[in-house]
Amino acid sequence: MDTACGWRRMDGWIRWLWAAALASALSWTAPLHAQDAQAAEASPIRFGILPIGSAAESREQWRPLLQDLEKRLGHPVSVVSVSSYAGLSGAIDDQRVDIAFLSGRLAIEAVQHQHMSVVAQFVRNDGAKGNIAMLIVRSDSPIHSLKDLLAKPGQWRYARGEPLSVTGYVAPEAEVFAARGLNSDTFFSSVRIGNHQNNALAVANGEVDVATSNNPDLDLFRRNFPSEAAQIRVIWRSTLIPSGVLVVRDGMTEPLRSQLIAFMRKYGQAPGAAGERERTNLARIPDLAGFAPADNRVLQPFLELEFTLMREQAQHGRWVNEESRGARLKQIDADYRKALAQLQRN
Repeated sequence: MDTACGWRRMDGWIRWLWAAALASALSWTAPLHAQDAQAAEASPIRFGILPIGSAAESREQWRPLLQDLEKRLGHPVSVVSVSSYAGLSGAIDDQRVDIAFLSGRLAIEAVQHQHMSVVAQFVRNDGAKGNIAMLIVRSDSPIHSLKDLLAKPGQWRYARGEPLSVTGYVAPEAEVFAARGLNSDTFFSSVRIGNHQNNALAVANGEVDVATSNNPDLDLFRRNFPSEAAQIRVIWRSTLIPSGVLVVRDGMTEPLRSQLIAFMRKYGQAPGAAGERERTNLARIPDLAGFAPADNRVLQPFLELEFTLMREQAQHGRWVNEESRGARLKQIDADYRKALAQLQRN
């Protein structure tokens, strides 16, 4: 079977995953607290959260900020919290989300196909606007470097993120595996898919040999599981990956949409005690210091990373002839130019 056919199957598999996750992923939507009569009549603001750690943990991290949002705008706020990337994408596709915290591939999908627009980008508490993907092993592992890892195909057990995860799949696949003509799904003796917290636990417990992670999730893991984190060692770090973004539904009514955007962009910037309280609320969310104004163009690095992976997989894949390989690469370049032009139209 040539790679072009494989790509069609992969696309179909991802679409099936979204549908299945929407039906089966843990999804929880509830108001933050009881509203008075006036607020109950106001249209709700539905906030989608991409989980860092567990869905329940993410809800608690965001709760103080969203309670402030509820009070400031006079609209009830409900949380759409899921256990998977695909589940959140499905909720957005069903128009059950007005504003959401997303990363790379999810944000591109939301902008290109789900009538959302980027309004802000996360700013880390060290001032950076990016994260680092990682590969981690146990501290006593015989794997000390990428050279050790790649020297023994078929020997190691691997834990990674969903295909929609930038740090859990796209970045390691593009920068480590596909760049060398490898596919992680066939390179390892076994592959399991989970979130960064569960994958780090699997490494610490000796259930897998290597796993993907990123700096915010690894910091959270160190706080939640200090003993297990002491047994973790990083063997690879990616180039800087832009931070996640906030997207808002294009069809949201005015002036509520503009008020919502203004609230998020200004949160944590007030002077005095009010600002200190808001910054304390932001600090509950791992590695977050605020939201910098942004638009769809901020997604270009994500787009380039994704298409780099696609080109590498096409270049190193098995084809019936060189003409087929060339046609696939030509199509990838055409799709990239089209997607880039769409992002640049704000």
